[in-house]
Amino acid sequence: MQSDITRKRSYHARTKNGCSVVCTVNYFCGSQTLTMSRLRKKACVALFLFTLFIFGTMMGLRTLKPSDGFSDLAPGMDLMPFVGERAERRQVANDVLASEGQSRFPSDTKVVFSNSGPEKSIFYDIHIFYYLWYGTPQMDGNYIHWDHVLVPHWDPKIAASHPKGKHTPPEDIASSFYPEIGPYSSRDPDVIEFHMSQIEAAAAGVVVLAWYPPGMADDHGEPSEDLVPAVMDAAHRHRIKVAFHIQPYKGRTDLSMHDNIKYIIDKYGNHGAFYRFKSNTGKVLPLFYIYDSYLTPPESWADLLTSSGAHSLRGTPYDGVFIGLIVEERHKHDILAGGFDGMYTYFASNGFSFGSSHQNWKAVKAFCDGNNLLFVPSAGPGYVDTAVRPWNNHNTRNRVNGRYYETSLQAALSVRPEVITITSFNEWHEGTQIERAVPKKTVTRLYLDYTPFNPDLYLEITRRWAEQFSKEKEQWLM
Repeated sequence: MQSDITRKRSYHARTKNGCSVVCTVNYFCGSQTLTMSRLRKKACVALFLFTLFIFGTMMGLRTLKPSDGFSDLAPGMDLMPFVGERAERRQVANDVLASEGQSRFPSDTKVVFSNSGPEKSIFYDIHIFYYLWYGTPQMDGNYIHWDHVLVPHWDPKIAASHPKGKHTPPEDIASSFYPEIGPYSSRDPDVIEFHMSQIEAAAAGVVVLAWYPPGMADDHGEPSEDLVPAVMDAAHRHRIKVAFHIQPYKGRTDLSMHDNIKYIIDKYGNHGAFYRFKSNTGKVLPLFYIYDSYLTPPESWADLLTSSGAHSLRGTPYDGVFIGLIVEERHKHDILAGGFDGMYTYFASNGFSFGSSHQNWKAVKAFCDGNNLLFVPSAGPGYVDTAVRPWNNHNTRNRVNGRYYETSLQAALSVRPEVITITSFNEWHEGTQIERAVPKKTVTRLYLDYTPFNPDLYLEITRRWAEQFSKEKEQWLM
């Protein structure tokens, strides 16, 4: 028996001459029903797949905060270089590398900007955090920091579900990205020179050097204060200034900080690269960033940073501009009470803390303006520290081919600060570096990279926004 049931239906129609005719139409109920059912199923499947695609895309872009996305990008600033420009830059870079044979260091990074017209000025209101804690067997006797341990979570139950141990360079390093020149030593003068050339190409005028007192280091590093003169000499050759980012070394107090500031100014204050900040009042003073300043009570800072303090630096040859770190909202009041001159946000993970959340910057800036403090927002290209903190994936901020960085820079510009800091040039552990990185795949690792763009992508973005910052500042003054 046929599954299709044929039926007839008659319709009356009228011809042009007014005569009626009867039209008989055959149709197939069963075929029509089955066909419609199949179409509905296909439509449902297509809709489901489309929904999955949208959900996946939104998850990929989840880190693009604030919620206004990219619509606020500065006027005239393209999100990415044009395809033609990108191809030209890649060809220039390839030609340079080819001409250098086996050289580990590409030619001066400025070469990649040769199609951008005459080189423009460097900008001393763009400060970039820089780290000197890396080592290799060739220069230091062993790897330092590239072999960083996998930090366990403080909750034993969570820690049990994540890997332990440490990294094994050079193929397995403590970073989700891989440096263009491979794991390097901060003691290598060629490395320092190469870094300063990249920073100059990015138009960042001030290197903010992570600093520990002589003989001291972080828990995973070795002392590096003896490298400061080489950094300052290289910076000076590239028209770059150097400021100091004083780290929370063991035993840091307001009294030890007094000695630290005196040591730094006495030893480096006459160097041509030593950075001094000119305030609105016309004072020209050294500027210091104090990392994790909240670890010391505001009363103790007040002894150092207020004119009536027990061992005050104010009005002495060791006076300066002191910038504290704001992590929680209450820290802005502590910074004010402690006698600081301003606050910075450091962290490149938008939403990680009150201070690092772009949406709070306008309110923090208003607080600073009302209390005669500097607000120094920190912009970063992204954040991923799972190579050292494997349990911290929820704080990862995807780079999205530079868009996260541009969003962060725009958020910083929107509050009209005097200075913007960049986190960072080379903090590879936390994936905030703008230093040149390359694709790398090993038996056990697949590293992130900057493709489809060149290794200098984030240097280029930094320069464009530094130029834009300068232009907008001129308009603010008008």
